[in-house]
Amino acid sequence: MTSDQVPGPQPEDGEIADSSVVIEAEPAPQQQEELSVNPVDDPDTHRFECRSCGFVYDPDEGIRKLAIAPGTPFAQLDPIGFRCPVCRSRVGAFKDIGPRNKPSGFEENLNFGLGVNRLTPGQKNVLIFGSFALAFAFFLSLYSLR
Repeated sequence: MTSDQVPGPQPEDGEIADSSVVIEAEPAPQQQEELSVNPVDDPDTHRFECRSCGFVYDPDEGIRKLAIAPGTPFAQLDPIGFRCPVCRSRVGAFKDIGPRNKPSGFEENLNFGLGVNRLTPGQKNVLIFGSFALAFAFFLSLYSLR
């Protein structure tokens, strides 16, 4: 067998080969760009927190009170007309706190704490309050002992 022959049944001269091999087309360049964008790297998905009052602008939610539609990135808000809905601070008072599912804390500290520092705030809440509920259940079970 030479290097240009493929093992398996070969079509004879004059026969058409059975095309059972499916060739997948590569995604278009625009689709490749969309697939390669990481939410951590995409500033349009980042949340912004008001340093004055702690209000968090989440682009996935928008602000119904100010008629800002969900999906509007912070960069597209009017820097002159937009104000914090709680304390009326300007756009300059907001700081980028990253996307919703980013672990909180400094990057250099995420490797410490038995892996707990890598949890998102929601996961930390489940861990903490779940532990409280379990401890309370154990405490109540002590009443069943004599």
